[in-house]
Amino acid sequence: MSAFLFNLILKPPSMNGVAAAAAGAQPLIQYNIDWIFPKLRKPSRLWHIASTGVIGLVGFFSKIVIVWLNKARVHNIEVLENLLENRPKGTPLLTVSNHHSCFDDPGMWGLLKLRNVCNHNVIRWSMAAHDICFTNKYHSLFFMYGKCIPVVRGAGVYQPAIDLCIEKLKLGHWVHVFPEGKVNMTKEDLRFKWGVGRIIYETPVLPIIVPIWHIGMETVLPNEPPYYLRLGKKLTYNFGKPIDLNSVMERLRASPVSEEEARKIITDKIQEEMMVLKEETERLHFDYIKSS
Repeated sequence: MSAFLFNLILKPPSMNGVAAAAAGAQPLIQYNIDWIFPKLRKPSRLWHIASTGVIGLVGFFSKIVIVWLNKARVHNIEVLENLLENRPKGTPLLTVSNHHSCFDDPGMWGLLKLRNVCNHNVIRWSMAAHDICFTNKYHSLFFMYGKCIPVVRGAGVYQPAIDLCIEKLKLGHWVHVFPEGKVNMTKEDLRFKWGVGRIIYETPVLPIIVPIWHIGMETVLPNEPPYYLRLGKKLTYNFGKPIDLNSVMERLRASPVSEEEARKIITDKIQEEMMVLKEETERLHFDYIKSS
């Protein structure tokens, strides 16, 4: 969830952490986040009440910013909407997208119907940087109620955040992942992190995997100061068809490959599909800009 949105509501951590993360700096764990995972693993009644309020507020705010105050052109969102509302109970859903701005999440979920974006039982679980969003108790509570899971970048694929994502998918929930692993300020083609490969490989029921590519979010919330939301920007969002990994998974299960190799093969396949979606979205965005 966006560090900027938190800046709007409470006193946030420094946005310098965002720049440091984007530059690839390896953060230290300065605030103990261990207490958060049990609360996210087995949410209490109080958590559900607080989460309802936070998700509703953030969802409505995101719709105002992206849909009403900017100029979003959206392609194929019905793919995701249909899965949120009609997929069989217990079927896990995994979305993956590029990461160009701190407002990507929650911003892009403002495109969803209000009954989905403001519903804490529907909206995604998502990993958020521990050194930006979970720096003290009050920050942690806010993002925890927003269904964010603290991830320690640089700690590898075997860490509590990845474990919890797998657990949520096992329950049939929706999990969102930024496989680039950081805000890609330069928009270069980064190698995807293998965490997404582990999540898919170790989830017993293969999730429905929906790729998303968006263009223009860094113009709404720039990655350099001054950090404030801009209005009237042209944005393009493209929701791809679900990625079919059935044949890949069958081959991996049938062959004696290591877990590391399996994670790499799955991650590479996700990146391959995302690059195809990227090219398509760039053409759509070019046509959008050209038409005005």
